[in-house]
Amino acid sequence: MEKKKILITGGGITGLTAAFYLQQEIQEKQLPYEVKLVEASNRLGGKVKTTRKDGFIIEQGPDSFLERKTPAVKLVKALGMEEELVRNGTGQSYILVNGKLHKMPSGAFMGVPTQVKPFLFSGIFSPIGKLRAGMDFLLPKGKEVEDQSLGGFFRHRFGDELVENLIEPLLSGIYAGDIDEMSLMATFPNFYHLEQKHRSLIRGLQKTMPKPTKPKGKKPGMFLSLKNGLESIVEQLEKQLDQVDIIQGVAVNHIEKKEQGYDVLLSDGEVYNADAIIMTTPHHTLPTIFSQYDFFQAFHEMPATSVANVAIAFDQSAITQDIDGTGFVVSRNSDFRITACTWTHKKWPNSTPEGKALVRCYVGRPNDPEAVDLSDEEMVEIVLNDLRKTMNIQKAPEFYVVTRWKNAMPQYNVGHLARISEIRNQAKKQLPGVFLTGSSYEGIGLPDCMEQGEEAVKAVLGFLE
Repeated sequence: MEKKKILITGGGITGLTAAFYLQQEIQEKQLPYEVKLVEASNRLGGKVKTTRKDGFIIEQGPDSFLERKTPAVKLVKALGMEEELVRNGTGQSYILVNGKLHKMPSGAFMGVPTQVKPFLFSGIFSPIGKLRAGMDFLLPKGKEVEDQSLGGFFRHRFGDELVENLIEPLLSGIYAGDIDEMSLMATFPNFYHLEQKHRSLIRGLQKTMPKPTKPKGKKPGMFLSLKNGLESIVEQLEKQLDQVDIIQGVAVNHIEKKEQGYDVLLSDGEVYNADAIIMTTPHHTLPTIFSQYDFFQAFHEMPATSVANVAIAFDQSAITQDIDGTGFVVSRNSDFRITACTWTHKKWPNSTPEGKALVRCYVGRPNDPEAVDLSDEEMVEIVLNDLRKTMNIQKAPEFYVVTRWKNAMPQYNVGHLARISEIRNQAKKQLPGVFLTGSSYEGIGLPDCMEQGEEAVKAVLGFLE
């Protein structure tokens, strides 16, 4: 019996997860399928990238995942890596407003107040800003709508000050996007449902959030990583994928539907015939790969932003003003060009040798895209200049690692869910057996991508049965 061929395009975390669960299913059920994975670059892992240098573990992409988002923990366990999990160190986080570091108000959920007192005594907001935020208790619930912008929704409930000084730096940092363009329903639909049910967002959170328990000692962190960095997941996947034909440095140029399956033209000249395809490549590649299908042209309207991060290693003695905490985010009314800073040696003690400090700063926001194109030296100087204002760093760094992610952050703008649904419906009709998945669709975090990879496996197996 001839084996059916499954092609996975893209060797980021979505594609690798799909390959892993496919291999498991094929081995367990002895299915007559073969799997090929092609990755255009010369490395696997996509945005998951770890540099190990002089005892430092430096994440160049994501640094962790939320424990409560279970697909990541599930994959780590399936890979036999549970013993390598480490939890983040906890501590005070800060927000930089008008050039000054303020403690993040306690009792905030994604920047939304759940306790009134800490907000009333916070120096982040003016008295008028506090009064306007309190209007949430009095305003009627919003009209039922299919979608709206995240910024518009929160500005209506709380006014501009709370949004710009607290909510926006926290939420837009996750997606590296413009809060006034981002889709509420594709990013934080829970807030819309809270408002519809409870009218006041603050009251809704108070009723639905679990009551805080006072832990003995420091409360445990909610984020997990691995002792040797997140790329160790990629390395382990690569090691265990012994039944998958993995090809690096080869791109998919074109895919054409045939009577039986699909002809896939690869950049090395090979034509591969696949019965089913899991597409995990960025959305902007699809209009070219499937050039004869007009419905993919909608992806031209879906932007992707660029971000950069700078990890800087110091001797501990260089930081004369060592603030007790894990880092800070920057409000947009500050004249800083960094958008956030993690004191990595405190958040992830395993990342940094004794007596050293590791600081990671983020550069690039919707109104400052050119920052990502600066030279390494210029970018490091900008970061050090901003850090000196807050941490009084006097000595030169021991070394730095600059990472740019160009057009790497897909933007879930208003109407995102409807657009993706329509494209997928068209693909189902016109390209049966082609499954679109990855960070362009249903979540950009590691667990979201891993879950999408796993779901794509179920879809492929259901199609081929």
